[in-house]
Amino acid sequence: MPETKLSVRDEDASLIVTAGDVDIAQYVYRPDAPDAEAPKPYLHPIRSLTGAPMSVYRPHDHRWHKGLQMTWAHLSGQNFWGGPTFSVEKNYHWRDNLGHMNHIDFTGVSADGERVTVGESLHWVSSAGEHWITEQRELAFHGVDAERGIWALDFSTKLLNVRGATLEFGSPTTHGRPLAGYAGFFWRGPRSWTGGTIIAAGGKGGEEMMGAEAPWLAITGQHDEIDGGGTVLAVAGHSSASVPIKWFVRKEAFAVISPSPSFDEEIALADGDTLELTHRYVFIDHICERAELDDLGAEFAL
Repeated sequence: MPETKLSVRDEDASLIVTAGDVDIAQYVYRPDAPDAEAPKPYLHPIRSLTGAPMSVYRPHDHRWHKGLQMTWAHLSGQNFWGGPTFSVEKNYHWRDNLGHMNHIDFTGVSADGERVTVGESLHWVSSAGEHWITEQRELAFHGVDAERGIWALDFSTKLLNVRGATLEFGSPTTHGRPLAGYAGFFWRGPRSWTGGTIIAAGGKGGEEMMGAEAPWLAITGQHDEIDGGGTVLAVAGHSSASVPIKWFVRKEAFAVISPSPSFDEEIALADGDTLELTHRYVFIDHICERAELDDLGAEFAL
């Protein structure tokens, strides 16, 4: 089988990562989105090595869901997720509290055939225009295996608090809504993946993984239009906070995965301190059974 090399090109507002002759990911670093969607960089479309769709963009139920993106629903009263904000008193309601994550520059973009690495500097800016966080982000595309139909994405970030006061990273769950730990690096799958299968490390699986801890978790789903299906394997990775990473995962009413750093416990980040996170997603062009995922979970462990 011919070697599948990785390359990257810049198309002004986005980077396109290609494996062989397939564009496997578009990283949109200057999004054209309304303030209501809390504009931020995102990865979409994401495709398997055979070109099958592995993400969705602006679904009708949540327009602020865009493929795979770093996001946060509750941050010291600001909403960097998009859409309405949850409170016990008002449920979900619209507020003038929607922040932006602004691309500043790339600290490096490189490709050597086996790996594409993107270093990026961003500013998290509140709805009032205040600079709260300086982020140093790195994306690494690697692990291409054409025979097995696999490629991997590593995401790491350093969030430096420059607000001048402590930042409180939370979620709808920390604010009173059970099992709604919207926070962190969030993936939403194609609509056809609704009702897929959730498989996790240690013989676990199913929607009982919502709010649970596990080193890795996967969802399998079927494609529309083309035959077959695929698998997304997410590795929880690491957080520098004392709060454990817990899974936000659903297969109904849509397929989502997020290793949530503040699912049901807030992270208090003092002024001048840094929160560091590292995660990995593996995109596979077929439906995996547990035995294969157990092997892949060990192979791609962080």
